[in-house]
Amino acid sequence: MDTSKDPLRIGERSFGSRLLIGTGKYRDFAQTREAVEASGAEIVTVAIRRTNIGQDANAPSLLEYLPPSKFTLLPNTAGCYTAEDAVRTLRLARELLDGHTLVKLEVLGDPQTLFPNMPETLKAAETLVRDGFEVMVYCSDDPIQARELERIGCVAVMPLASLIGSGMGILNPWNLALILEKAEVPIIVDAGVGTASDAAVAMELGCAGVLMNTAVAAAQDPVLMAEAMKQAVEAGRKAFLAGRMPKKLYSATPSSPAGGMIAPTGT
Repeated sequence: MDTSKDPLRIGERSFGSRLLIGTGKYRDFAQTREAVEASGAEIVTVAIRRTNIGQDANAPSLLEYLPPSKFTLLPNTAGCYTAEDAVRTLRLARELLDGHTLVKLEVLGDPQTLFPNMPETLKAAETLVRDGFEVMVYCSDDPIQARELERIGCVAVMPLASLIGSGMGILNPWNLALILEKAEVPIIVDAGVGTASDAAVAMELGCAGVLMNTAVAAAQDPVLMAEAMKQAVEAGRKAFLAGRMPKKLYSATPSSPAGGMIAPTGT
């Protein structure tokens, strides 16, 4: 399938890849670049509080390895626990990236689970949208909260599949299905993907894309896993568009036509 004929549309932007990938936890920036290239991702997330993109002139910058001329950077607010901190962090990112407005908002509830603090997330989203940001937002898999974030004006809603870094996969596909049923903006699974089959399932459900970091960076071979994730996202998208056969309990159907069969000898 030609991905140019089935682009991922976020706001006014279009992308050929539906895999978004994080840039943390790799051995070094060189491995980060190698994994990102193997993934085919066009959007890469950057934790502004943890990654140097120019804040420290004396340290290596991620931008030397993933230049904005080739990749769409998605600054995120990893490590923020209040709306105020998240808004401040993304305003800093906009200054560092010459007015860049596409951002990923996440406001965490506690350092143990990294589950989103939804009241603070909603508050930050309202401020950022008013401030001219294009907000992609990490949230719980609550259909009501997802709908509210869309109402506020977020350009993409990103419910978790399971806890950040857990690798547990999609624990509640029914909630994701409820979110997808009502959504008019892209729904992108964020957090919890552990392996390629998890990514494929997300896409088969109808998600617009998948964002991951630990699943690739913590693999024994991150570059090979990045390639596997690329293929899984593409396969899952094709399966969704193709439309799977209906499930049937206790209804065996031969895969070959039964008509015209040769009669058994002796009849």
